Amino acid sequence: MNLPKKVTIVEVGPRDGFQNERQFIPTEKKIEIVNALARAGLMNIQVSSVVHPKAVPQLADADEVMAKIDRLPGVSYRLLAPNMKGVQRALALKPDKINLMMSVTESHNRSNANRSIEESLKEFETLVPMILEKGIAVSGGMACGFGCPFEGKVAVAQLERVADRYVAIGIKGVGLADTVGFASPKQVYDTVAHLLDKYPDVQWLLHLHNHRDLALANILAAMQAGITQFDAAIGGLGGCPYAPNAAGNVATEDLVNMLAEMGIETGVDLDALLQVAEMVRQVIPHPLNSALLKAGKPWILAKAPDCQTKIG
Repeated sequence: MNLPKKVTIVEVGPRDGFQNERQFIPTEKKIEIVNALARAGLMNIQVSSVVHPKAVPQLADADEVMAKIDRLPGVSYRLLAPNMKGVQRALALKPDKINLMMSVTESHNRSNANRSIEESLKEFETLVPMILEKGIAVSGGMACGFGCPFEGKVAVAQLERVADRYVAIGIKGVGLADTVGFASPKQVYDTVAHLLDKYPDVQWLLHLHNHRDLALANILAAMQAGITQFDAAIGGLGGCPYAPNAAGNVATEDLVNMLAEMGIETGVDLDALLQVAEMVRQVIPHPLNSALLKAGKPWILAKAPDCQTKIG
């Protein structure tokens, strides 16, 4: 198997994970969870999104969270921003990176960003130099990259249309998202292998939702194609508020466990990560989509019985 020795995990739980939660998570708890994630060894954390509070009420406290977290040396604390107002707010909060976001289909971009693809790209032409001028890294997102809830299958040519503009604008890091969990392993392999060949200077990252329990299989396919950066959310939380039936991300602890079992380095302490998942479980009023929280770590062996013993 053609697998990497090391994978970079970007923790998006505090943003994508929390944004769909209706019950407000106390700000101090968000700060505590971000700090705990960093201490567990996650070196890249998407802390929040600077959007209008009416659009995503859960993240109305983005400014306070960014101001009060402990910024550990070497950790990249990131913010998502969809437009000019969001970027202006984000710049004042001094993140290490700003993630610009748009969708690759017209229908979802209008649902999510209230504008056309061309309008988003034109604005990004202004935003990227503003961000880089401040010494802050920037990346561009591609929501619905493997399928759209309104338009169905997405042609690779549409991904190229957005990627070409991103490269022309000066964006060197691109996150390709399976926003509603349509992707399958062969589709992921074929798509990312093509994009890696066509855009060798772009740093590609995959953002895979687990709506149909294929996220880990898709990550395996993506690694074999050459991808080494993946978003994940603690507890498997998440979902786009503007996409019907959008489910959570791949659970960070499940991903870390799978990679550890395969001998792939992440730099994340799985025991510490599970403690963070337990913290999250205490503030989320519904079950988490985490296999490890349900089953526990592997290789925790029970005492062997002396004779036939019915279990369960």
